[in-house]
Amino acid sequence: MVNKTTSISEALGESEAFLDFQSRLAQVAPVERPVLLIGERGTGKELAARRLHYLSRRWDGPFVTLNCATLSASLIEAELFGHEKGAFTGAETQRAGRFETADGGTLFLDEIGIIPIPVQEKILRVVEYGAFERVGGSKPIEVDVRIVGATNENLAAMAERNEFKRDLLDRLSFEVLFLPPLRVRSEDIMLLAEHFAARMAFELGYEEVPAFSVRAVGLLKRYPWKGNVRELKNVVERAVYQSEGQIIDHIVFDPFVSPYPFEPLTSEAPSPRAEKIDEPETEPIHHDQSFKESIRQYEIRLVRSALERARFNQRKAADLLQLTYDQFRGLLRKHQEEL
Repeated sequence: MVNKTTSISEALGESEAFLDFQSRLAQVAPVERPVLLIGERGTGKELAARRLHYLSRRWDGPFVTLNCATLSASLIEAELFGHEKGAFTGAETQRAGRFETADGGTLFLDEIGIIPIPVQEKILRVVEYGAFERVGGSKPIEVDVRIVGATNENLAAMAERNEFKRDLLDRLSFEVLFLPPLRVRSEDIMLLAEHFAARMAFELGYEEVPAFSVRAVGLLKRYPWKGNVRELKNVVERAVYQSEGQIIDHIVFDPFVSPYPFEPLTSEAPSPRAEKIDEPETEPIHHDQSFKESIRQYEIRLVRSALERARFNQRKAADLLQLTYDQFRGLLRKHQEEL
């Protein structure tokens, strides 16, 4: 069970995109109508749904969740509406579904686009009439439930392809809110990173929270964050536990990159360690700067190019430049303010 105080406290941000979303969320929260949350993976759709619930008049009622992606099509109906004893093989007792459990509160349906059409028809009946029957039953059960759906799919396009029931979509889309991805919230990256670092340091029993080096800050800000806030949380927590001393300088973005380059058994294929980094685009020679300065700028461009190609994995970047890990780390320290 997720603690509501902890969850809501993680809704952090000061970017215009984040504040605009939170404002729209707060505006629709008191209105007793369904809401659809659209967002990429890791943007915090369930977190937004919880905040909407606790800002609504239903805040003291139940907040019930169902991740439709975790269930087979045959089980979703029973999970939502419950079943009577003997309704199917294995139904030895009567069981209440999520709609009954959420009576007087909010039902959050994550990955709502996966729900089969026949089940969507029963959900439509609940939205329209506030009643349904359990699987294997015939007695109407009345409930008062607010539905909040979430997906990263284009439900309108699915409705055009008859993959989602248009009538249900019309009734669920009283308000449609799009969660901003982290790539448009650049001002929030370090705010969130420091928050996750503090929580991880507390969990590990550290006396002080490690600080991010100038180079680490630059790496975090330049990374594309395709996994959004969830990916940022994982990366930061990993960096905190791997940190030495009070400074976080080493960031592992992709933990699946092996530190041991593959060496082919035959001599036909070149070794990855021998693979050379593409040289940065040629820039015009400036004769008004010293030879030493020209070499320094070229080193910076090579290191930056290697990091980007290696997705900021330092060991792989060192291999691309045919340097030892210590040599590469020395270059990073040397040019950390420009990288």
